[in-house]
Amino acid sequence: MSRKIWCAGILALVMVASAGCGQKPTSAPESGQQQQETVSGEQQQQTTGSGGESVSEPKTEENGNGSGSDAGKEPSQGNVSPGKEVSSQKPPESTAKKETIDVYYTDPEELDLKKSRKEISYKDEADKYAAAYKALQSSGNADLIPLWGEIELKKLDFKDGQITMDVHMPDEARLGAGGEQFALDALTKTMFQFDEVKSVELLVDGAKVESLMGHVDLEHPLTRH
Repeated sequence: MSRKIWCAGILALVMVASAGCGQKPTSAPESGQQQQETVSGEQQQQTTGSGGESVSEPKTEENGNGSGSDAGKEPSQGNVSPGKEVSSQKPPESTAKKETIDVYYTDPEELDLKKSRKEISYKDEADKYAAAYKALQSSGNADLIPLWGEIELKKLDFKDGQITMDVHMPDEARLGAGGEQFALDALTKTMFQFDEVKSVELLVDGAKVESLMGHVDLEHPLTRH
């Protein structure tokens, strides 16, 4: 009898121990899974409209540069509108030189040479002598008659102290013997005031002629006297 009671006690202890081992505490859900479930719930609320209908989210259109946020922005200063050019170069400064020289004309009766002072502007030596010849063609004074006004300067070069001039002379530019001599004197006096000029070679339509207007012999070249 005592043996049965002892076996029953042993059996009861074993059952109690087994029941204690089978009841394990439930582990708490991991934080990552809880956060994922929360985020999924928020997304579901955002995409679900009233009445449970699904609402699609608007997509941002990308522009040609691949960024939708740049749409509508004004172009930067580095961008140039089509058809317009932006130049960073400064306009060249004027390099023209100015000089006041003696220029020779005649009086209305062609009795003598008259000296006048005129200002010319030029860029280089050859341009200076061309400007001096241009001054011979116009005086701006009714009492000073230009002797080269109708004679066209076709070309002018300067080399080794010599001016080479090629002119074209129409018939209306021809003068009498006195006027022709005054014209040559006016030319040489005007050009020889420049110390670097030693001689003047005068050509008519590219050729050396015996006389400029048919009255006075023309030297080739004209030199200082």
